[in-house]
Amino acid sequence: MPYLDLTQTLRVCAFLCLFAGGDIINAADPVVVVSESAVPGLRQPQAAVSNSGNIFLTFGAGDVVYFCKSADQGQSFTSPTQVGQVKKLALGMRRGPRIVAIDDFVVITAISHETGNVLAWRSLDGGASWSDSVDVNDEVRSAREGLHDLTGGADGLLFCTWLDLRNGRTQVYGARSKDRGKTWEKNVHVYTSPSGTVCECCHPSVVTDQRGNVHAMWRNLIDGNRDMYIATSEDGCQSFGRAEKLGVASWQLNACPMDGGDIAVDSGGELRTVWRHDRSIYSAELGLKQEKFLGRGEQPSIAATSNGYFISWVDRRGGELLLLRPTSKTPVTIATNASDPVLAASLSGNGPVVLVWESKEGDVSSIRSEIVNE
Repeated sequence: MPYLDLTQTLRVCAFLCLFAGGDIINAADPVVVVSESAVPGLRQPQAAVSNSGNIFLTFGAGDVVYFCKSADQGQSFTSPTQVGQVKKLALGMRRGPRIVAIDDFVVITAISHETGNVLAWRSLDGGASWSDSVDVNDEVRSAREGLHDLTGGADGLLFCTWLDLRNGRTQVYGARSKDRGKTWEKNVHVYTSPSGTVCECCHPSVVTDQRGNVHAMWRNLIDGNRDMYIATSEDGCQSFGRAEKLGVASWQLNACPMDGGDIAVDSGGELRTVWRHDRSIYSAELGLKQEKFLGRGEQPSIAATSNGYFISWVDRRGGELLLLRPTSKTPVTIATNASDPVLAASLSGNGPVVLVWESKEGDVSSIRSEIVNE
């Protein structure tokens, strides 16, 4: 029998588990969505899954925002098409475009470092055609740090949040759209730190629950502690309530870790967060509840399904990509040479759960995906 490396061994064991009653682990090989031979300089993939099971993916390269789609449960993807051009497109360190999908209605947002504006494009035909971009922020250059996130609810309400510099300090702002991204309303103040600024280079996260409430999360900066906080809007994103700290411990750090964590909500309305503290990944529910240690690493992502939460992270940027399934207590290695992993599932929590990431083999980069709930 030929020698098997670690990754091959894990996949063989996963296959056997299907028949042994153990944890079900996907035995399929990752799919190369696109490589640098087709799109040089590709970076920062993000994904969304519709309730019908279609997978929509966006990424950036140079000054161009790209889009591709899978209509066969992630077995293959269409060739990338251009959504729009952005002067000095914000990419890298969890920057880059964001995407939401509700059936055939898809919206993508991205930020220009040059203009400091958040831009939004929409498609009403599953990505076959795209509108011209519209501005999301109402203060020029206020979003120039390039860090943002986007969420959508079943009712079509969209909310985009970003790190904002309109007042000379880093605050959390956002804007909603009630017409599927065609127009965006007056910007909403989400949070200002009592220390004057939130953590300056960690991306925020945002999610909508089944009741239409919107939850925004960011890394704060209070008295030298760079901890995760969350605030909720219960009035359709017209205002946000008091910010709450996540977890019990605090992280004293005189620097920005450039790692913002992620947030998800299940069909029962239960909220779960994941984030980095020092060199470790933790998960926590709302409020000052004890955080749960998951493993060593950074760049965590989370997706909620009807069966529970899927959580991914890398042990280091450019290192091993780990996945923790809801039926398991131990993460498995999905890939090596990975960065910037993102999990996505549908609003209903049913259908495929897709994991996408940047991969680098030698000098060649690619974007890869894998369906992880089979």
